[in-house]
Amino acid sequence: MKSKTARLFFIDAMRAWAILMMLQGHFVDGLLENSFRDPNSVIFSVWSYFRGITAPVFFTVSGFIFTYLLIRVPEKGFNNPRIKKGIKRGIQLLLIGYLLRLNLFGLFKGEMYASFFLVDVLHIIGLSILGIIGLYLLTSKQKKYVFPLLLLTISCLLFSFEPIYSNWTFQILPDALANYFTKTNGSVFTIIPWFGYTAIGGFFSYLFIHYKNSQSLYPTAISVAALTGIFLIFFSSDLFIAVSSITGIQLFEAIAANNYLFIRLGDVLIAFAVFMLLRQFITSRAILKIGQNTLSIYVIHFVILYGSFTGLGLYQFFYQSLPPAILIPTAIAFMFVCSFLSLYYARNEDHIKQGISAALMDLRNKLEPWALYSQRILKIGIYRILRSIGLVKS
Repeated sequence: MKSKTARLFFIDAMRAWAILMMLQGHFVDGLLENSFRDPNSVIFSVWSYFRGITAPVFFTVSGFIFTYLLIRVPEKGFNNPRIKKGIKRGIQLLLIGYLLRLNLFGLFKGEMYASFFLVDVLHIIGLSILGIIGLYLLTSKQKKYVFPLLLLTISCLLFSFEPIYSNWTFQILPDALANYFTKTNGSVFTIIPWFGYTAIGGFFSYLFIHYKNSQSLYPTAISVAALTGIFLIFFSSDLFIAVSSITGIQLFEAIAANNYLFIRLGDVLIAFAVFMLLRQFITSRAILKIGQNTLSIYVIHFVILYGSFTGLGLYQFFYQSLPPAILIPTAIAFMFVCSFLSLYYARNEDHIKQGISAALMDLRNKLEPWALYSQRILKIGIYRILRSIGLVKS
């Protein structure tokens, strides 16, 4: 049974699929000419639906992977080595999320644009990791089932009460904090309800570890995931309407009216079932490597597409201007370039980091004489100013 407790390669394949879907989704959504965005087109409708699956899958898989690594070790509470690593990872993702929205030209002018404080995928995943750690520590002295049950409960509550809190503006908070809870200012994702997907991913990981020695783990998991997914996609709205008519609680009717969270959870479960079913056929080393290097792929795509740091990206030059004949091959090329650069970086990470360190050291050595000279000039200038106003004697 060692194979079942080792790395789950179907999860890496899911991450690879999700990141590639994200690459083409962002590329097509930003660069496709408006005249081709026809909701009556079968091709465009299918593309739009599958694009909507990407984020729920990515958040769920992220929660699955982190929680799987967190709870499979024997150490508990603060003695768990994954706690320190997880905190470091969560903070790292938050910092990278902000750095990718930094505009150096604006910074040089002394301006910090409002877009810097908007919240995106990395912010939410980073904060979700910290949230899962907090819940794990909070329940570390309780029965083992308390932690996953809490994750499941939080997911259900976040999804169920979305019709209520989605209208809150959080104006009482500074924009930098409010952006984590509302899209009013332009945030792409918010911690509510999206933490629900990472939390339920953590719940799924508990089930995998709890039943890791079962001979029927995968047949049962595939069946349950597929059946539950089908139910959520096709029948959950009718269930909420029925519950609303029986209980008279309008919240259930409101959920059914905009039931995207539970339906997308159904899509996630179908994706889990498909990748688990095909796990023995997903053996491509390149695909698995892509799934293991999603962060660098995300960073690279953000720089190329949105122009992080410089503001000069493909969006600035080709925003909603490309026809499908040009868009489709360039989208494929974009996915290939981002993946290639990421894998190249992974293979040569130590060498690249050494080169960057050497370049920074060389730059420091060249700038140091000028810094010392500027420091002396500054001191003389301050001295002269203080002497002219009589604060120091000649």
